[in-house]
Amino acid sequence: MPAPERLRLSLADVLTLGNAVCGFAAIYCVTTAVLIPHLLDGDTGDGVRQGAASAVLFILLGALFDLCDGIVARRFGGSGMGAELDNLSDLISFGLAPAYFVLVWGLVGGGENHLAPVVVSAVAVLLGGVMRLARFSCTTMRDGVFEGMPIPFAALTVLSVVLLQLSFVVTVLAVLAVAWLMVSRVAYPKPTGRLAVATALWGAVNVACLTAWALNSPGGEALLVTGCGLQVALAAALPLAAGVRRVSGRGPLRAG
Repeated sequence: MPAPERLRLSLADVLTLGNAVCGFAAIYCVTTAVLIPHLLDGDTGDGVRQGAASAVLFILLGALFDLCDGIVARRFGGSGMGAELDNLSDLISFGLAPAYFVLVWGLVGGGENHLAPVVVSAVAVLLGGVMRLARFSCTTMRDGVFEGMPIPFAALTVLSVVLLQLSFVVTVLAVLAVAWLMVSRVAYPKPTGRLAVATALWGAVNVACLTAWALNSPGGEALLVTGCGLQVALAAALPLAAGVRRVSGRGPLRAG
């Protein structure tokens, strides 16, 4: 049994709990600004953009907490609860919140006529996240790679797909594809060296565009399309690159 001091919250745990709060806040914003007005009077007005923008900001903030808690834990140490707290918080912010986002998108965007595929895609995102986190906890990954799409990356991809406002069928298929990628055997490289720099720059531009849109900056719609497009392009490119390398017999995609 862990010693009592190992069960005390560390600074890293506080950051992890901040991630969980961000996931809850994203769900709250979508509910109060989008779903409730739609159910009460059928007219969301500016609520759709407000709720979606707030949810995106909270998911991005949750991802920042998720990044920082690991850095802080390695630098200052963590508690015996750290790994469990991290998984539970990730499930809220990157599993439940994007699944709920998909469900509300379907309901508000006319999905009442196609409720079954909307529910299936939302549940697929949730279960994909649950299985991805469970597998990550009980398996040892190969050096330099993740097996399956990491759940924070998947959450941002799901949000980006929905926000691009593609056709209903394309959106549902893309969301289902992301859910499958989370539980797939596709090897995603852990960013190190030059790959880390390229990934950081790509992600910085993506996050900057989404943040600027969420804050209602001038040219917001163009920024939204740019940010979401970059996210979806990267999500599609990595498994394609891994598949090409596997077919060509060069092994899994690895960081350079």
